[in-house]
Amino acid sequence: MANLFSSSWIEEDEKIVNVENKLSELKKEFETKHLTELFAEDSNRFHHFSVQLNPIVFDYSKHRIDKDVIENLIEWAKQQNLDGWIQKLFSTEKINYTEQRAVMHWALRLPKGSKVQSDVVNQVHEQLEKMYALVNKVHAGQYRGATGEVIQDIVNIGVGGSDLGPLMVSHALSDFKKATEKPLNIHFVSTIDGSQLSEILHKLRPETTLFIISSKSFGTIDTLSNAQTARIWLEKTLGKVPQVLKHHFVGVSTKPDKMSAWGIAPENQFQLWDWVGGRYSLWSCIGLPIALTIGVKGFKHFLAGAYAVDEHFKKTPFESNIPVLMGLLGAWNNNFLNIQTHAILPYDGRLKYFAPYLQQLEMESNGKSIRRNGKKVEFKTCPIIWGEVGPNAQHAFYQLLHQGTHSVSSDFIAPIYRYNSNHFTYVDNADALIEQHHLALSNCLAQSRLLAFGNRALDQTELASLPEYKQYEGNQPSTTMLMQELNPYSLGMLIAMYEHKVFVQSVLWNINSFDQWGVEKGKQIADQLLPILNGEQTNFSQLDASTKGLIEIIKSS
Repeated sequence: MANLFSSSWIEEDEKIVNVENKLSELKKEFETKHLTELFAEDSNRFHHFSVQLNPIVFDYSKHRIDKDVIENLIEWAKQQNLDGWIQKLFSTEKINYTEQRAVMHWALRLPKGSKVQSDVVNQVHEQLEKMYALVNKVHAGQYRGATGEVIQDIVNIGVGGSDLGPLMVSHALSDFKKATEKPLNIHFVSTIDGSQLSEILHKLRPETTLFIISSKSFGTIDTLSNAQTARIWLEKTLGKVPQVLKHHFVGVSTKPDKMSAWGIAPENQFQLWDWVGGRYSLWSCIGLPIALTIGVKGFKHFLAGAYAVDEHFKKTPFESNIPVLMGLLGAWNNNFLNIQTHAILPYDGRLKYFAPYLQQLEMESNGKSIRRNGKKVEFKTCPIIWGEVGPNAQHAFYQLLHQGTHSVSSDFIAPIYRYNSNHFTYVDNADALIEQHHLALSNCLAQSRLLAFGNRALDQTELASLPEYKQYEGNQPSTTMLMQELNPYSLGMLIAMYEHKVFVQSVLWNINSFDQWGVEKGKQIADQLLPILNGEQTNFSQLDASTKGLIEIIKSS
């Protein structure tokens, strides 16, 4: 491992060098020390290494750490001035220095009337109230299309943060779907090739369909291409009249002038701000599909859950601060135990899109190699994030986790209660479904147990006769997060925990989490190639041989 605290970064700060030396010594011990030994040494290990923030329990006892490791990781965070950076985050300071922007997604969930950044709060709640009015109108069957028919289908057109967040949350909270005058269906479109949109449009009626165009810049070619296709589809049936655009399109963007130029009526425009990153924007009017799914009251609970974690993150000592611990544990695994891949394993089918959502949140944020001082990093930053709903994953890649050659850390996530609440009174066979959920919980606990303890989790009388190929090394670290119930409040908490984890790690690694120049450059190069494929530009001799060869095949086909 490279010197994590190189002199070029720390400028000979002796205190940080001491932390490095201590963590490096601990690394040597914990590279080989087995989790079974750690649990044998401390019968109260779960209580020493778990935190409860109602309604979520955060159990990190199955990580290869002890009290000494945690104390030194916390000292590392202090030496990196994490306290000061948290204060900067919760301010108007432009900590996204490459784009000269503040980072204030936390302001999107401040309660109405908050004295903190009151001007910003007023702007946010002005837009939220406008969104709530639209949501209530749609739910009451009072929002009508150009022909006077009630809107029954909503199509969200976006990409990246304008798609992954709303899609993930809307699916996760489908049990809390708001009852409406007429059935309301929410659809999501993001793929640029048009296949996704085409498949959806075949099932819809133009007269009863409303499109949400979500684009922070209102210039993303993926989104605008799909929006134009939707516009043509509507106008083919309803005609090219102003009422079509007025009644069938709403927009969410930082660019009201571009929305107006496209044809979206001012009353159907919702504002976003430059200080909200796309992957942090689901708390704003980008979350309109979420509010349409769970209703205004549900959306407010969702915001409240995130706000509770914001307060916890700001005010709780590091040793009991869940996002801080998440960040420290991830960095310990990544930078000291050389674990370069992290699995997200929810044991609830409603969290189907949680791993893809976190892939963007973490890898787009911390997939960086340049420090804030402009120099290259000399260590590993973000691990590869991947995962799947646990029961599906067990029949896919758990074989690699249990008996493969890769070290992998994991997050197990599960609700304690399912089908027990008032939201499931309509289920005739609730008892059978509760039993099925207990089956999922038993698998969640069993898999983390086997990953941690390996052969020690087996019947020891049976172990002696087991061939090598039926044995398990274990010692794979994991976190388990149990929530009382998956609902708007607890999901808001869970997402905010991961958001702040990402920030903690950016401070440890001295990188900027809030830009994404790699993404932007890829889009720019695509824009340069498009005229060639469209036949508008014939000279492409300046391109590399591979790209030229592929273009020639495409153009000759």
